[in-house]
Amino acid sequence: MRTFQLQEIAITTPTITSGLQLRSLVKSSGELELSLVSIPTPNPATDEVVVRIEATPINPSDIGLLFGAADITTSALSGTTANPVVTMQIPERLMKSMAARLDQSMPVGNEGAGVVVAAGSSEAAQALLGKTVAVLGGAMYAQYRCIAAEQCLVLPADATPADGASCFVNPLTALGMVDTMRREGHTALVHTAAASNLGQMLNKICIKDQIGLVNIVRKSEQAAMLKGIGAKYVCDASTPTFMADLTQALIETGATIAFDATGGGTLAGQILTCMEAALNRTAVQYSRYGSTTHKQVYIYGGLDSRPTEFIRNFGFSWGMGGWLLFPFLQRIGEASAQKLRQRVVSELKTTFASSYSKEISLAEALQPEAIAVYGQRATGTKYLINPNRVSGT
Repeated sequence: MRTFQLQEIAITTPTITSGLQLRSLVKSSGELELSLVSIPTPNPATDEVVVRIEATPINPSDIGLLFGAADITTSALSGTTANPVVTMQIPERLMKSMAARLDQSMPVGNEGAGVVVAAGSSEAAQALLGKTVAVLGGAMYAQYRCIAAEQCLVLPADATPADGASCFVNPLTALGMVDTMRREGHTALVHTAAASNLGQMLNKICIKDQIGLVNIVRKSEQAAMLKGIGAKYVCDASTPTFMADLTQALIETGATIAFDATGGGTLAGQILTCMEAALNRTAVQYSRYGSTTHKQVYIYGGLDSRPTEFIRNFGFSWGMGGWLLFPFLQRIGEASAQKLRQRVVSELKTTFASSYSKEISLAEALQPEAIAVYGQRATGTKYLINPNRVSGT
């Protein structure tokens, strides 16, 4: 019995007492500071585990916290190679939007994956020792993360941390869009910024589940890429025929709900306009109030920081609002959310496979040349951070 206890202590106690964590700080002076801070690696409580984070993606939602309202073109590097410090200027007119986080050093990173290296005494925690798990809970841009065992998703035996790094935000968002469509009585949907990792996942889901999906992109090469993976309806917003193409796709699919990642500009309104035109094309009688079919656009991102503008030429049966993953998961309840998570695990390397343009270390994530690329949030520039990677390897 004594031998067993000695072995248990050796396994469950972290051998590393601290690790680096990336922090974002908005100063009252109007400056944003990014730095690496050494924080203690906690001993896990009864129902907790310590995960050595080996893969964590830079998602658009992470960039929002990482950079705040700062102008990334003003990035200035100081510090050392191992512990760089980046500063950026925040335009004075945008400081008011940063009021709630002034002078608070904030950890970044919604999701990640790695290996459980320490565990509390509970059976659930002990069962995770040595397992490769995906985790969702913030502060993932860190070498070690202590988290409740119930928040860990065990990955298949052949999956690497990189395979599971993005198995929460994008996959559950894509599944959540389809689930929302069904719950609200629609039969097909529209998605903008459709060439993204999320957009590609959504296409795979809709193809597999035989759901009509209208993809909106901004470049011809993005359209070609989506068609290459089987997308049937792809509309390029940069072409002169965009509105006509979108209306025809809506006629053929019957899509009356859309999820818009751009947020600003005129696109949300254009979608509603085309939905109304598609419905009127098949209407049997005229109504001065427009079609009676409800048309809905949910804005779930802010790739375009301009105000949302629209011309109200789509009748009275319409809605425009916000949609976020975590409130959605709370609304549907734990049982329904668990079903979505299990589908992600079962299709991790197919439907929900993610691709990255580059893997970088924590220190490399703070290099201005890297920030200039992933900070664009452009398709094809998704970076993966390995917090335990040695820079330059």
